Amino acid sequence: MHFSLLCSFIWIVGAWARSTSSLITSTATISTDTATATATSLSDNNGGSLPTGSGVSYISYSTTITVSTTQSSFNASVLTGNLTSTGPDSSTTTADPTATVLVGTNSPSALNGTSSSTAIGPSTTNTTPCNGHPEYCSRQYSNLTYIAAHNSPFDIPNNIASNQEYDVFAQLNDGIRMLQGQTHVVNDTVYYCHTSCDLLNGGTAESYFANITTWLEANRYDVVTILIGNGDYVSVGNFTGPIESSGLSKYAYTPPIIPMSLSDWPTLEDLILRNQRAVIFMDYDANQTSVPYILDEFSQIWETPFDPTNQSFPCTVQRPPGLSDDQAKDRMYLANHNLNAPITLLGSSILVPDTAQLNETNALSGYGSLGLAANNSTWGRPPNFLLVDYYNAGNGSVFEVAAELNGVSYTKSCCGSSQTSAARRLQRDSFLGIALLVLGIYLL
Repeated sequence: MHFSLLCSFIWIVGAWARSTSSLITSTATISTDTATATATSLSDNNGGSLPTGSGVSYISYSTTITVSTTQSSFNASVLTGNLTSTGPDSSTTTADPTATVLVGTNSPSALNGTSSSTAIGPSTTNTTPCNGHPEYCSRQYSNLTYIAAHNSPFDIPNNIASNQEYDVFAQLNDGIRMLQGQTHVVNDTVYYCHTSCDLLNGGTAESYFANITTWLEANRYDVVTILIGNGDYVSVGNFTGPIESSGLSKYAYTPPIIPMSLSDWPTLEDLILRNQRAVIFMDYDANQTSVPYILDEFSQIWETPFDPTNQSFPCTVQRPPGLSDDQAKDRMYLANHNLNAPITLLGSSILVPDTAQLNETNALSGYGSLGLAANNSTWGRPPNFLLVDYYNAGNGSVFEVAAELNGVSYTKSCCGSSQTSAARRLQRDSFLGIALLVLGIYLL
């Protein structure tokens, strides 16, 4: 009862804050003091809270498991789009959007060593972009950096527990290529909810997956990663219904072995050619021998400190715990680069995005910036996934960071609709709401 009333009050003061622009300086000071006072109790030594409880477990494999899949071999790599073809007897260019063309060079292309591509005719150069860039097509999925939306479904206006400003369609259109979010089961239905569905309910998982499916159907040359946060540690079988009913399962990638090491992953063009353009991970309680298209995260991806409140963003392994350096170097990794401000209400600790420092957190350079953290990796390679809050703050700076790491240029305009003073607006809305919430609890 108290928590429901608290959540209602959060929504009310958040809505009031939308129409008020005063007290910005004082609320930012309050948030900083609160973070300093409570970070130790909520965080580990690296500045991130570590999930605990009987439901938290990590899968470890002593050997790889071969999965029987229905993937069929193909004789030539094909894509639809623009092509420049060069050879000893020809030099032609076609811009026919319906033409089926060869891509690559006169050398075999293997998918995890199980199938090959035979070159036919002159060498060719693909100009159809994969995930926005032709250069990415021949790159392994595990050899790219992607911007990930932290708690992607949580874009609810007037709610200080939100992590994004734009919906999933805008996120994907702007360039987000990993969608992460926390789920909870209520009355046998899976919902995307932040901590509790009373605090923020982003809707059913099925409706969210359906939106991703719709986007994939309209964007045939893009690969999207979905990271499901299993907040209640329920059986993986709870997620097959929403994934299949939404149509997302028909695009789901099933790897040929369990687990996949860094060098095992296919190229983007392989995933696109096979139309397996949704790579689905789940953090806890995945079972790939039972549901092979929902991949166990922590046997194939490690993460830096979770829910960070430390602005230095240490690039250390937190999950799975006990991972050796050699093991870490042989799998992908995700950098949690979303700064949180902890507050304590009615005896409960809640982390909310530290929007007061969004411009610094999402920036190309400077202390606490995404650019500095990503370029200062101590692992000999940049992170595969950069998990950020309010990706639009910085007007595309997060995408510039990823493009630089991937060796391309970021030329798009960002993001969603109006971007005027996005970080300032978010700072006002969230931290003024927090200040009023604390005041309201005190008065109660």
